[in-house]
Amino acid sequence: MTEAPMTIRRPPAPNPAERAKTIASRNGPATLMPTVERTDNDVERVVPVLHHVHSSGSVSVLLPDGHSLVKATKQTQRGELAVMIELADHAPVDLREPIRGLLWITGWLRPLTEVSARARAVSIAETRPDPRLLDVGHGLTVLRLTPASLVLADAEGTHSLRPHMFSAAPPDPFHDYEADWLRHLESDHADVVDQLAKHLPPALRDGRIRPLGLDRFGLRLRVESDSGDHDVRLAFSRPVDGPPQLAMEIQRLVGCPMHHRQDEHG
Repeated sequence: MTEAPMTIRRPPAPNPAERAKTIASRNGPATLMPTVERTDNDVERVVPVLHHVHSSGSVSVLLPDGHSLVKATKQTQRGELAVMIELADHAPVDLREPIRGLLWITGWLRPLTEVSARARAVSIAETRPDPRLLDVGHGLTVLRLTPASLVLADAEGTHSLRPHMFSAAPPDPFHDYEADWLRHLESDHADVVDQLAKHLPPALRDGRIRPLGLDRFGLRLRVESDSGDHDVRLAFSRPVDGPPQLAMEIQRLVGCPMHHRQDEHG
């Protein structure tokens, strides 16, 4: 009798649309690129003055009025340009390889009218106040990228997404909390990180262990060693949605005796 091959189960993680929405919500570094080959080097790669990804997947981009990319959209027959914006997800702690994931949103870029641009700036300011929004109409142009497709690449794999999938997904509940928590864990609780190392494969325990990421399904660690960088996900026993549950799961991973006794009597 032939035995079935053993399958290795990956720890649970947020689905691709949720991970993409989480990256977008962090407003990390962005680069804008036309999707067709151009001879004008000034518009090959553009760093916006400001960008904002809306829950629908559309992106508001602020550029100087006279920027070559603004001019390029106005010179096309339809008044829009096929572009791709690349969003980088940077780790909140200082790593030698800081990028944790990339999100590419491809679609059509079109400048907004003066009235629409001001309304969009007000809408962004309600959730993300930024003094640069005051320059809309006074040296800065607002352009809207209407998404056609999205691609996510991170430690869990590479995934293609449709705009409606992105729009329907919530960001991870810890997306606003993660950065400060990971920095606090590294700077003030090195003993906890050392205790978490017992969950790593023995071959990785001699490397430098760093907190890399946090989501409702678990904690991710980065091991920086002479052989390279290695990422490991430590799964929680159940999905969590707030600091109290997070504290309980970290205690469980560390192996807090008091926590085990509470479990036995709870």
